[in-house]
Amino acid sequence: MSDSLMTVGCAGAGTLGAAIMRRLLDLGHRVQVWNRSRDKLAPLIEAGATAVDTPSDLARDADFVITCVTDGKAVEATVFGEDGIASAGAPDTLLVDMSTIDAGLTCTLAGRLREQCGMGWLDAPISGGAPAALEGRMAVMVGGSQSDFDRARPVWDALAGRATLMGPQGAGQSTKLINQTLCAASFAVMAEACAFAERNGVDATRIPEALAGGRADSNLLQEFMVKMATSDFDKVEGRLAIMLKDLHMVSDVAKRTGAVMPVTSLVEQLHRQLVAMGLGDADNTEFVTLYRDRA
Repeated sequence: MSDSLMTVGCAGAGTLGAAIMRRLLDLGHRVQVWNRSRDKLAPLIEAGATAVDTPSDLARDADFVITCVTDGKAVEATVFGEDGIASAGAPDTLLVDMSTIDAGLTCTLAGRLREQCGMGWLDAPISGGAPAALEGRMAVMVGGSQSDFDRARPVWDALAGRATLMGPQGAGQSTKLINQTLCAASFAVMAEACAFAERNGVDATRIPEALAGGRADSNLLQEFMVKMATSDFDKVEGRLAIMLKDLHMVSDVAKRTGAVMPVTSLVEQLHRQLVAMGLGDADNTEFVTLYRDRA
């Protein structure tokens, strides 16, 4: 690897994955891409990425392989399925999994990969959404060894406003579930507040301005309240079904560890209701629809 440019193989061209790839391309890195649905790759190829036929092709001459796919099953299939990353992995290549999956599964898969081909694994889920990915200011919470974390410094320099090593394998995923717990609850309360304002004659679009700098202020409030208030739902930055998937994981871990989370349990139920209403593929800001539909 040169001092400045990387060769990166990227698996997963969803909203976040595509934004990560575009950021790397904008910085001049060589990017190879694979996605289960090849039609999603056209804009990335036009931007300078090279499409490959199988996940294994991503690992053949890459410094790093980044995975950003839907869930644990997708990660396992991408790494260990037919023509998976593991079949071409080597000790001089590092896998950086930016998906959000179960911490226990992460530990299992990481051990399996190292045993099979000597390839290292960092669980590195992200927060900040596509806008942060495009601007290289994601918050990345990382699990793995200090040596692998240091080795991945060029990845953090390219993509992250902050990358924090939280502990051994799985610690990054556990931290991401904490992040999702806070975000999901915030979206739910923000939707309630937006609908409350509308029903009481308050211009909800002015709430972020009015509360800026106060104790109720937050990045989520500033970024998403106006979208809720104006029903600006066309640009999907995070899907309700994905949040529900993450809340399922939070619930499972809470049960295993005896953590008491009544508020999070209610938020999970509300997400389940929204998905049942057919809003699974909708943006998180469409949470407000739940309250507007009620008389």
